[in-house]
This record gives sequence, C-alpha cells and structure tokens, in this order.
Amino acid sequence: MEDTQKFSNTKEVLAFLAETFPKCFTLENEAKPLKIGIFHDLASRLEGDERVSKRLLRMALRHYTSGWKYLASVKVGAFRVDLDGEAGDAVDQEHAEHAQVQLKESKAKAAEKRQQLKQDAAQKRSYKNRAANPAAAKRTKKPSANRSDNKTNKPSAPRKVVKELVESDVVVGKQVSVKVGKTPMPATITDISKDGIQVQLNSGMSVKVQREQLRLVN
Repeated sequence: MEDTQKFSNTKEVLAFLAETFPKCFTLENEAKPLKIGIFHDLASRLEGDERVSKRLLRMALRHYTSGWKYLASVKVGAFRVDLDGEAGDAVDQEHAEHAQVQLKESKAKAAEKRQQLKQDAAQKRSYKNRAANPAAAKRTKKPSANRSDNKTNKPSAPRKVVKELVESDVVVGKQVSVKVGKTPMPATITDISKDGIQVQLNSGMSVKVQREQLRLVN
C-alpha cells in the first residue's frame, strides 16, 4: 500500500523524477537542458502510475525549469536531453538569452528580498532597544527610511514586435509568443487539437492554450 501512496507536493515529485530518470533530472549535480516536449514523454512513461498526477507533474516541471541551476544550463552550445539522457537538439541563442534574463531577474528578486529582511530585522531590533531604554529613544530619533531610495533601476529587455496569428500561422513547430500569467513568453507550437493548442515554453514546460493567447513574434 505504501508504494502506491500518491505524492502530495512538488518536492516529492522532483525527488521521484531524479531517482527514476537520473540521466535527465538532478537535485544535486549540474542540471542539463531538457528536450522540448519533455512533459509529453513523462506523461507517457508514467501513464498508469497513480502516485503522480498530471497537475503535480506540471507544477514540479515548472519548479525545476525555473531553478537557478537549470536556467544556468540553458546556454548556447549545450544539448537538450531526453528522459534517458540522450542528447538531442542544441539550445539556440534565443532560448539561451531568455533563460539568462530569467536567471538575472530571479537573482535580483532574491537579493531584494534578503535586503528587505535585513532592514526589517534591523527595525525590529531598533524598536526593542527603544522600548527597553525610552530615555535614549527620546534623545536619538531615527529618520524614517525612504524605501524608494533603495530600489535599483533595472534595464528593461528590448521589446519584440508581435501580431495576432492567422490560420496559416497555427502549425506545429511555429515560433510564437504566449501570455502565461502577466508576462508574454516565447514558445513553440507542439500540438494542435480541437480543445486548444499545445505549446512548449523555452524553459521546457508544456502548456495548453487557446489561439487568442498566442501572438506571432517578428
């Protein structure tokens, strides 16, 4: 019974993937770029395995491909691997540049969060000191911090011209832009069906969208 217990979070799924497909996924060593369409391969290999739901599998794959080690591996000259570790297509320059932008943004957000935590801890210590010594607090009044001064201006990535897709543009292998969340992301059409269009993001994640969500990138 224990062997058939369903995984309850992405951490368990990632540990399972690293153990089941060690030549493709890793939690400790240097990551490798994943084959475009890897989700379909995973779904096929794990079909019938009741421990892994497709929802958790998608979430785990998204978490893995947004990690710093994985994004650092997506660079020009590297080859994407399948579930058995066999090398396939090489990473192109557009995918590599997009991964590096994601990596820089993620590290910048982490640095800002660490800085904010330090400031919050310092303010908390200052408050405790003033509470313990009210006389000293009256003599030394700390000026309020202007958080806007601590923000750094980040150069924005150059924008690409996009336009709506026409019927002839909706073909497998077409390079498009898809809006996932708030940010449009480059992707490749991998499958077309009546209920939607399957696209593969540069990070390796596969999602199903409607044609209205896609744009043609010039």
